[in-house]
Amino acid sequence: MDKSVLTGVHFWDGDYACAEGAIAAGCRFFAGYPITPSTEIAERIAQRFPFVGGTFIQMEDELASMAAILGAAWAGTKAMTVTSGPGFSLMQENIGLGVMTETPCVVVDVQRGGPSTGLPTLTGQQDMMQARWGSHGDYEIIALSPSSPQECFDLTITAFDLSERYRVPVLLMMDECVGHMTEKVVVPEKEKIRPLPRRWYRGPKEKYRPFQPDADGVPPMVRAGKDFRIHITGLTHDERGYPVINAECQNLCVTRLVKKIRDNADKITICEEHSLEDAEVVVVAYGISARVAFKAIADAREKGVRVGMLRLITVWPFPEMRVSELAQRVKAMVMPEINLGQVYLELERVVAGRCRTFLVPHCGGWVHDPKDIFEAIMASVR
Repeated sequence: MDKSVLTGVHFWDGDYACAEGAIAAGCRFFAGYPITPSTEIAERIAQRFPFVGGTFIQMEDELASMAAILGAAWAGTKAMTVTSGPGFSLMQENIGLGVMTETPCVVVDVQRGGPSTGLPTLTGQQDMMQARWGSHGDYEIIALSPSSPQECFDLTITAFDLSERYRVPVLLMMDECVGHMTEKVVVPEKEKIRPLPRRWYRGPKEKYRPFQPDADGVPPMVRAGKDFRIHITGLTHDERGYPVINAECQNLCVTRLVKKIRDNADKITICEEHSLEDAEVVVVAYGISARVAFKAIADAREKGVRVGMLRLITVWPFPEMRVSELAQRVKAMVMPEINLGQVYLELERVVAGRCRTFLVPHCGGWVHDPKDIFEAIMASVR
């Protein structure tokens, strides 16, 4: 009996739903090191992998975990790791290696309060800029943010699809509240889940170049150890994968890595809109903060303020086009975050003074009081 997709209605927390989404997406290799509040994902995968033919390794640390999933991906397997704050920091160098070597994989960060070991068991959204800029050098990354256990399942599948489509590590930026929130999760029939397969090279062996892009800027892959001679390196390289240490190759190599994401940003970004048709104020939010903000929006509407929401499901790349469109016709944008203003900096940059912006910060440990968001909405129209 195929147990890769547990079709039906379940009562799962976000961590369990994420694990099941990974298995449904075809993930069959997991390497990780336990850290709160992501550990339940690893535990669930460890329990489930024996029934679907997957390989689970508890590594000695997060550096090794990230390296292991890159190797597994090049061996032909869909691979994932999970972590939280300090572990995410340790993974950053190898996330950059994954970008440079164009290795499809998924990294889940169930965020808690920081810095350092901070608040291991309490919520935060404090790794959002680390997701964007945590590794070194110029690069573009894809990061998604679920706000419910159902989305933890659905977006984990989306994350694997995007990683295969664009050959880049994709980050799933959960927060502790969503990871530990238990709700109904509907898993569709297996036939309705169609994970994107790997972009395998189909041409003659002698013509294969590991980093020679197709027309869309993304190269196809081969399975390491299967009849192809390939050189995979974190050094700046040419289309053969051979190191070339000069400015010309750096420009060609790194520019293509950036352009394959930037040029497709409109296809990658996913947003959810609520009551924006007549909005004079827009709440921009993601993750658990979006759910808290709905109460504030409803209260403000009762007071006669026309306010709606733009929920960021894709945070990176930032949905510049939609935010820019809205900024031209509304009075203000209000952004609650469980940090002291990270994605808000990007909001300000894109709005560029065309409307007023208000940050509703929170240092972590718990979610916003909806009254704080309500007061910011009311202040924005005075």
